[in-house]
Amino acid sequence: MFKSVEIRRALVFGLVVVALALSMKAFAKKVPNVRLGVLKYGTVNWEVDVIKHHNLDQKYGFNLDVLSLGSKNASAVALQSNAVDIILTDWLWVNRQRASEKDFSLFPTSIATGGLYVTNDSPAKDVRDLANKRVGIAGGEVDKNWLLLQAYSQAQYGFDIKNLAQASFMSPVLLNVLMLRGELDGGINFWHYGARLKAEGYKLLVTVPEMLQALDIENDVPLLGWAFKKPWADRHAKSVKGFLQASLEAKQILYSSDEEWKRIRALTKAENDTVFASLKNEYRGGILHQFGPQELMATKQIFNVLAKHGGHSLVGKATHLDTQTFYTLDQSLLTWIPAVKDENAP
Repeated sequence: MFKSVEIRRALVFGLVVVALALSMKAFAKKVPNVRLGVLKYGTVNWEVDVIKHHNLDQKYGFNLDVLSLGSKNASAVALQSNAVDIILTDWLWVNRQRASEKDFSLFPTSIATGGLYVTNDSPAKDVRDLANKRVGIAGGEVDKNWLLLQAYSQAQYGFDIKNLAQASFMSPVLLNVLMLRGELDGGINFWHYGARLKAEGYKLLVTVPEMLQALDIENDVPLLGWAFKKPWADRHAKSVKGFLQASLEAKQILYSSDEEWKRIRALTKAENDTVFASLKNEYRGGILHQFGPQELMATKQIFNVLAKHGGHSLVGKATHLDTQTFYTLDQSLLTWIPAVKDENAP
């Protein structure tokens, strides 16, 4: 008798397990995957961690499947070969693809920040004082901030910094090492390396906003954004909108919550409290809060500037900014006012 009861219980339990498994499988089928390609050690992983920690992908009706990649080129190849659905890249790359009849689009997320760093006691008062001085650039000859600096120097002072300074191109890590050793008189680096220089007491001789103002460009210009194939986005409009909503909410959390930054501190690899604070401040300062007609016009202006100084190596076959470069699924997503920051936040 006991055995028959145990058998019945086992059968019932087994049926329950099977039913749950089938229902979970059915639920999983209803939740579409969005495959995101990110650099293995990129700062975008901070935002991805916030999305996953707070289940923002589930909140907005999709499952975020993250693939870690080794380089920017690997990200581009992964997107082009359909290994991933979305990557983080700059709008110039997307515009260049469109000029080659590849239907990519981008939702802008961050602005151009940083500028030209020098030591806090540098005798240089403006870029003209860097004639015959050593300047390091981390992004190569077509680094956007380097090109902007060239345009700014010409417009503001009639100074050809490209040919009058001793420019050297190097990795971001090496640039910071040489700056700290005093072997460079100035440097242009990626934002998180610039944040580390600032934490060491370095200052900006000229900022990107100052460069833009001298070029009569007054609006924030986007730099990076989420890029994807437009046909894929059209077929998966609900998933794309959900992904963008999750991304924006993650940014709101990082913009407003110091507690969240404490939670992800290990991901930042900050060497000390000063570097950690600098990374947090610079990240918050680089978030794009609005992208509308004025920002689009400013981006067209900046394309002309960058194309003039960067040439084919930067813009490829493109002769202008294709307005379809930017994805506008939902206009309400293009005007984002973040939550109020913590009282102790910068």
